[in-house]
Amino acid sequence: MRVTHPLPSQRRDQPLFKSFFQGSFACSTACRGEGKRVDLVINSGHDMLLEKDYAQLAANQLLTARDSARWYLIEKTPGNYDWSTFLPMLHAAENNGLEIIWELAHFGWPDGLDIWQPAFVDRFAAFARAMACLMRDEGYETPFFTPVNQISFWAWAGAEAALFNPGVTGRGKALKQQLVRASLAAMRAIREELPGARFVLTDPLVHIATHEASAAAREEAQRQHDAQFEAWDMLSGRLMPELGGDPSLLDIIGLNYYPDNQWYLNGDPLTPEHAEYRELSSLLLEVWQRYQRPLLIAETGAEGDKRAPWLRNVVAQVMQARDQGADVEGVSIFPVVDYPSWADDRRSPGGLFGLPDANGNRTICEPYALELRSQHIRMKSLGG
Repeated sequence: MRVTHPLPSQRRDQPLFKSFFQGSFACSTACRGEGKRVDLVINSGHDMLLEKDYAQLAANQLLTARDSARWYLIEKTPGNYDWSTFLPMLHAAENNGLEIIWELAHFGWPDGLDIWQPAFVDRFAAFARAMACLMRDEGYETPFFTPVNQISFWAWAGAEAALFNPGVTGRGKALKQQLVRASLAAMRAIREELPGARFVLTDPLVHIATHEASAAAREEAQRQHDAQFEAWDMLSGRLMPELGGDPSLLDIIGLNYYPDNQWYLNGDPLTPEHAEYRELSSLLLEVWQRYQRPLLIAETGAEGDKRAPWLRNVVAQVMQARDQGADVEGVSIFPVVDYPSWADDRRSPGGLFGLPDANGNRTICEPYALELRSQHIRMKSLGG
């Protein structure tokens, strides 16, 4: 059975997601260079506080969230799936009326599996199929999935900068292609079991500029800027069609955007006071015009006292892009709960809710929560 998903140019009677404002949990299960796996679902305490965490999201009108089915725990033995870490998440979300966008691979995979081999693609597709069958058996017809989180960032961090697994350099292009193969295989497997499944395909939204006036510098800056589109172009078959990309699989574009997502060629930060800085609305319109697919700010946030003003500015820019025709379907706060940073174990004070105390209670960042409530009221007044 073929399901035709509405394109953004076709008017929808209902919003795409259950809530415009959403919460994203830190879900990385990457292994660092020294071989230590860092599971942020555990480090943030989320695995032990599922009901509480989801209830807090619901209480703050965040009825859509991004969370993870952790592949490395579910398939410890090839072909055998243990859902004991996932089903409590699924049921806790149901209990609290939450809709979840489930990530299937967030920088991690099962031990003993070589990411460079064809078997990686086959195992991932089989896992995705099993996940789809489980969701179907649980009564879901149109769930949301992110097959591979941030393909471009993973390719750079894992195979150019060696920040985490696979921990090599000079192989970023090869890893990007392999992750695209895996994502395509997973989406096809899911759609065979759940034709109505939807896919949020995430990557960073960036802008790269140059101080230099030379044509060569401007050309290189543009080349690096355009590289952010490669994974989406591969998934859609625009680029390297031999990978198997298809326009029908380029569903929802997930954009991760932070204060440091613009920089100069030499690595210097590009901030709003610079003439080369581009407003978020301009970047959103560029992606919208390129793909004509629904957009989701899948991750955004700042740290400390910058959290509330950052959210205020992001929402203003999203509204401006929407006014100019871009179909932006939501804004997801990241992290929605604090966690010790996956890179160096420092606390990352960026969440709406803090790390749990000894009794499993999280404090709420009141200025952030107040700004979120104000934005909810504003959206409601606009009919959103």
